[in-house]
Amino acid sequence: MTRTITVAGLQLAFSGNRDADIAMTAAAARKAAEGVDVVLPPELFEGHYFCRHEDEGLFANALPLDKHPAVAAMREVALETKTHIPCSFFEKDGHHHYNSLAMIDDGGNIMGVYRKSHIPDGPGYEEKFYFRPGNTGFKVWPTKKGVIGVGICWDQWYPETARAMMLMGAEVLLYPTAIGTEPHDPDLDTRRLWRRAMVGHAVSNVVPVLACNRIGTEEAGTPHAQTFYGTSFACDQRGDIVADLDDATPGVVQATFDLDLAARHRAAFGFFRDRRPDLYGRLAQDI
Repeated sequence: MTRTITVAGLQLAFSGNRDADIAMTAAAARKAAEGVDVVLPPELFEGHYFCRHEDEGLFANALPLDKHPAVAAMREVALETKTHIPCSFFEKDGHHHYNSLAMIDDGGNIMGVYRKSHIPDGPGYEEKFYFRPGNTGFKVWPTKKGVIGVGICWDQWYPETARAMMLMGAEVLLYPTAIGTEPHDPDLDTRRLWRRAMVGHAVSNVVPVLACNRIGTEEAGTPHAQTFYGTSFACDQRGDIVADLDDATPGVVQATFDLDLAARHRAAFGFFRDRRPDLYGRLAQDI
């Protein structure tokens, strides 16, 4: 019997009201869950993307895993709808703060936590002020339908992230995201680069990919205004786009992937057969 997995990514705009945004995301997840195995919300859906500027008062929003309202809400949805939900959240662990993801299974249980490995630092994306680099290493999550690998936003630009998860057994790669305009350069539009980077992971690892992003303009009328460009998409193991959304409309990007077919294609391409780890030492050097 052919193994398939159906995944759905949520493309949403956020109000900046934490309780309202969590409730709205939970409602969207419930609606998207019919006939779906995995529902993927965007990165940090608990409100506006706050990393566009530095404000020490925002550290108060970080909470431990067992006290975080976004995680609690998604656990309820997962249990109710019998879906897996990778839940992004602003995590506090003692004196440390992380951009984290709780993997929730189809019984509402937490399978574990992944902490974002690559932390960006630039105009409009000043995450190093808020987040410590993740200390969990990359993670993959076995489910009844297949093995899921999840990276978080900036992770999606790194081929090492995708390849590491593949070597750990991933059969589909998911990337929750918050990306949009660049405050320092209004003429810089990264949406095509963003998509091509992940399509490249699909091709070079022969694996399906789903990415979901937020939309809308946040903090409009302030020096920190930023417009997020959506364009959430799913592509198959050949890198062909099988579902996508535009840059302004909330919605669901959904796709069903044949994991057995992808596995056959992966074996036939020989990318993993022909790897030369003995030559890759340079990749693990800092300079």
